[in-house]
Amino acid sequence: MTRNNRPETLATGVAGRSGEVGQVAGGERGLNGQADLPAEDLNRFWSAPSEMLESTVLEHRIPTDEEISGSLESAVNCLLGKHQPEGYWVGELQGDSILESEYIMLKFFLEQENDPNLPLIANYLRSIQQADGGWSMFPGGNSDLSGTVKGYFALKLMGDDVNAPHMRAARRVVAQLGGAEQCNSFSKFYLAALGQISYSACPSIPPEIVLLPKWIYFNLYAVSAWSRTMILPLAIVSAHRPVRKLPPELGIAELFNDPQSASNPAFRLRGLPRSWRGMFLLLDLSLKRYEKTAVTPLRPLALREAEKWLIEHMEGCDGLGAIFPPMVYILIVLKTLGYADDHPLVVKAQKDLQGLFIQEENSIRIQPCWSPVWDTGIALNALAEAGISEDHPAARGTNRWLLEKECRTGSDWMKNCPGVEPSGWYFEFNNPHYPDVDDTAMVVMALKRTGGPSAAGAIRRGLNWLFAMQNDDGGWAAFDRTRQRPILEHVPFADHNAIQDPSCPDIAARVLECLGHNGISNTHPAVRKAVNFLKDTQEKEGCWFGRWGVNYIYGTWQVLTGLRSIGEPMDQRFIRRAADWLRSCQKPDGSWGESCQTYDNPELKGRGPSTPSQTAWGAMGLMAVGHRDPAVERALAWLVSNQNPDGNWDEPWFTGTGFPRVFYLKYHLYRLYFPLMALARYRRLCRAER
Repeated sequence: MTRNNRPETLATGVAGRSGEVGQVAGGERGLNGQADLPAEDLNRFWSAPSEMLESTVLEHRIPTDEEISGSLESAVNCLLGKHQPEGYWVGELQGDSILESEYIMLKFFLEQENDPNLPLIANYLRSIQQADGGWSMFPGGNSDLSGTVKGYFALKLMGDDVNAPHMRAARRVVAQLGGAEQCNSFSKFYLAALGQISYSACPSIPPEIVLLPKWIYFNLYAVSAWSRTMILPLAIVSAHRPVRKLPPELGIAELFNDPQSASNPAFRLRGLPRSWRGMFLLLDLSLKRYEKTAVTPLRPLALREAEKWLIEHMEGCDGLGAIFPPMVYILIVLKTLGYADDHPLVVKAQKDLQGLFIQEENSIRIQPCWSPVWDTGIALNALAEAGISEDHPAARGTNRWLLEKECRTGSDWMKNCPGVEPSGWYFEFNNPHYPDVDDTAMVVMALKRTGGPSAAGAIRRGLNWLFAMQNDDGGWAAFDRTRQRPILEHVPFADHNAIQDPSCPDIAARVLECLGHNGISNTHPAVRKAVNFLKDTQEKEGCWFGRWGVNYIYGTWQVLTGLRSIGEPMDQRFIRRAADWLRSCQKPDGSWGESCQTYDNPELKGRGPSTPSQTAWGAMGLMAVGHRDPAVERALAWLVSNQNPDGNWDEPWFTGTGFPRVFYLKYHLYRLYFPLMALARYRRLCRAER
């Protein structure tokens, strides 16, 4: 069943019991109700350090052609079984606890605490509380202060007894991590809106930013696309300072180590500023003084323009930005600006947000967004590797669906990249304001391989758009044509670690892979610039950083694959160093695994629990250099040995990246279509040499 172009339900089966830390009922389930893990193992993965959960060492052997073909056929059938009638694939996109806790806090701000979904959301929030009492950003990670404060606050709002063991444990974690006053900026806005701290403790975000011209160093289009969709809602909130006054017994004063200073201005300076951060702190204090005066001549105009911008960017989308944080804050903004609960914009915003719910039995968890274009592009590429052509029914339906999703109107990206015919593909079901380079490269590559003559026009437009979006440094960013502005990292509200959208090796290499599939070689001037960018960004060990996947295994796989695609000689020293690095972090059983912890501690590069997706990435990275590598054969043997009878693989870990060090993701289809792709590529390369 589908509704509004989405699956009707995605089964989860995760629930918890009030008052107990980390109790889970049922089992985690993916699409079509296929279990990932028993429930007790799911909770174990959230709670245990990842280094404690290494894979079992298997006897090394080289898989036979029959084993490769059998495993591949099983995986293909499994993936085809998940194909939606409309022509797309979409797997669950799983995030961390802030999705549930922030939704609960939102509903209390809106005075909608009687929402019948809230108890079910609270059940899931309890179920992923760690053994120490905190909430982490990814399974096996350390407890996160902001996530734990919001988790505790949400459960207290839901009526959990503060003397219950799980609540006492959460308070201990918060105290050990420095108290609620040390939360990040986005969390502080929630606390201020619910009356727990003063807005003076939040960084100032003046709505006048919407009026700044592009030649100003810090303007609305100098920051990342996702920051834009958060800055303007927060600017309106910061200007109006709305507060839902809660009963005192629902407050969280007990979470502050220094209650007296919790509502004081967040930033203090002693003497003259001696750094860019100091300059921005001084500016923040100046803005706070400015906002207290009666003379703010541009404020009414700025607020009107900010409201207009937000409403325009909701048009045609599954919510503002089509992603959770701005979808929450637009409801706060609409409430603050006096929109009635039955206003069409409010009704749509509520419906869009509830469309991210995944429910089974007595539990609801929330996705940050949907990923159908991304999942569909990768799935179609994987099937093309396996030999499915444009004549296959699944390919025909998928290509029609992808062609309909081409973005033919210009929006934010045109501010920094004028003069090119609109094209590109976005990540979600509907988000025409934000096509992105990564999705566009993946889709154009899939259309080239399976789309046939009917896709030629879209491929041409997509390639032209990709070329136009190349940055001056030779790389590509995600959503905009950009240049580095390192000073912006010191802005007080930039602690989400993603105020910029810089060039990154994994996206640059994905574009090269796409260009190679379209007959564009390493002699092209834009390709040479990109190759030089990749050489400049190689790590000292020989690997590459992965901005959108975890982490150095992801980046290194993609770079090697991209270089091979455009015909770069693969015997160069910098390429051999990358292959040597991949071999160096392969495990004795043939697998690869890397933890999200590598973003905080790069010394852990290439280390973590084994996963099918990362094993496939490692194998495909080495295949780009030479597919008969014994390391590749060991990896494929591991994949064959660890495949489930239904053709899928188990993968409890997070291998996707949202914001490094801030937000991580588990794409539930990564465990299937990447191993499928690796098996198919190996078989194709072996057959080609016969």
